[in-house]
Amino acid sequence: MEQQGISATEPDWSREAIRRFWDPGQKLLRAVRRYQAARARGGPVARLVSRYWALNHLFWSTICQSEIHLTCQIGGGLRLTHPTGIIIHPDARIGPNCMIFHQVTLAGPVVLGGHVDVGAGAKLIGPLTVGDHAVVGANAVVTRDVPAGATVAGVPARIIRQG
Repeated sequence: MEQQGISATEPDWSREAIRRFWDPGQKLLRAVRRYQAARARGGPVARLVSRYWALNHLFWSTICQSEIHLTCQIGGGLRLTHPTGIIIHPDARIGPNCMIFHQVTLAGPVVLGGHVDVGAGAKLIGPLTVGDHAVVGANAVVTRDVPAGATVAGVPARIIRQG
């Protein structure tokens, strides 16, 4: 699905660029990506490098008070606007160009499509799938699949606008 000329499948890597010294969200993502790249290479040097990035990840996870597992699948262009208190299950899959605000929990095998925005304090309790270009309102508790382009809000979350 394509909306407003923005592709749901092509990541915008500039969203993850580290622009200043104190960019904890971007530095946390960099640690995850570099750890995964080192593990994928294999070999003794890569194991050593992956340990460095695991320690780097631990540091930024502590600073952010977030728990983003090193093994979860994250599409390019993820934006962690305020990375405090974000918890992402190791089986979660995040599509390209998503935005996750603070205090969000992805519990269980949650699948976010491309260009999904998740509001502050939202809880997504899987297994469930959120379609491309969907919006999850702040403090929503999502326990069912969300169709593409929909906006959900409330406890439990209900569709308040169909895209």
